[in-house]
Amino acid sequence: MLPAMESRDTPQRSIWIDGELVPWAEATVHVLSHSHQRASLVFDYMSLHETPRGPAVFRLDDHLARFRTSTELVTLPLTRDHAELRDAVLGAVRANPGAKVVKISAYLAAVEVDVVPVDEHVTVAVAAYDPEADIQAHKAKEPWKYRRALRIWLEKDRRNRRRDIMHPHAKVAANYASPMAAKWAARKNGYDEILLVDENGFLAEGPTTNVFLVDGEGTLRTPPESTVLLGVTRRSILEIARKEGRDVREEPVRPEALIQAAEAFLTGTTAGVAPIGSVDDQPIGDGDPPGPVSLALGKRFRRIIRGEDPDFDHWLTYVNAPAEHAGGEAREGDSAQGKG
Repeated sequence: MLPAMESRDTPQRSIWIDGELVPWAEATVHVLSHSHQRASLVFDYMSLHETPRGPAVFRLDDHLARFRTSTELVTLPLTRDHAELRDAVLGAVRANPGAKVVKISAYLAAVEVDVVPVDEHVTVAVAAYDPEADIQAHKAKEPWKYRRALRIWLEKDRRNRRRDIMHPHAKVAANYASPMAAKWAARKNGYDEILLVDENGFLAEGPTTNVFLVDGEGTLRTPPESTVLLGVTRRSILEIARKEGRDVREEPVRPEALIQAAEAFLTGTTAGVAPIGSVDDQPIGDGDPPGPVSLALGKRFRRIIRGEDPDFDHWLTYVNAPAEHAGGEAREGDSAQGKG
C-alpha cells in the first residue's frame, strides 16, 4: 500500500475498522478488492443529533438490524454480533466529536479473481463524520442544493430493484448503480430527485428515499414495505402518523395517484421529511408545499430527533449515557424485515 498523502483537505477524523481506529487518509482498500470490483459492499447510514442530553444516534438498533438483514440477503458471512456492532458505532462517534452521520460498511477487502471469493473475511468499518465539513467543503464544484419543495422526475426507462436479481431490502452497492444513472441524467435536466416504479408499474421509491402521498381526505398512502427499501425514517413517519390517529395505508400506488395527490413528500435519513412541489413539471396539490400534513409530520419528526418529544425518546441512543440507559429498541437477533 502506498503511504497516505496528508493535505490541508484531509479530515482530522478516524474510522473504526475491524476493532481499530484508523486515520481517515489511511482507511483504504485495494482497487482490485472484491467489493470494489463486484459491488458486494453492504452499508447502512444513520443520523446523529445534538440533544439536551448530548449527542444521540437516531434508531441505532433498527439501523443495525437492517444492516444485518442486508448482509444476510447478500450472503456476506458477517461474524460480528449486534452488541459488537453497537459498540463499534458508539466508539466511532465518541472518537469523532462533531460528527453528524454514521456510515457502517461490511465488505470483502481481499483481492479476488472470481465472483465467489476464496477469502471470506468480512471487514466492518464505521465512519462518523460531518458530510458538509469533511467532504463537501473540499470539493471544487458546489454540491447540489435541494430547493424548498422538490422537483421530481418520474423515471420512465429504469425500474426499481427487482427481487429476482437482488432484493429491494438489501442496502448493497450493486443496488444503486441503475438509480445513480437515472438520477444523474435527471439532475442534468434540473430535477432534484427521481422516483422509480416497480416491475409491475406501481410507484416504488427514490434511490435513497421512500415516498408518501396524502389524498384529499388526509389519508397517507405509501407503497408496501415488501417492494421497497426498509426505510427507518419511513417506518418512523408511519408510527408517528398512527400515534396521532391519522389514517395510514401501505398499499400499491399507481403513479397517476401521485400527480392527483393533495400533498406528497419523501422521507430518508438525509432528507428527513422533504415536500414534493412537482412531478414531471406538474404541480402537486395547490402548488404551495408543504401541505398541512407533511408540515405537521416534519415538525414533529424534527422535535423527536432533537430529543424534545418524550413519546419517542426511546428512538434515541445517547452516546455518552451508561449502557443501561442508552435507549434504543431492537436487540440482537431482531430482524428489520416486516416492520413498518
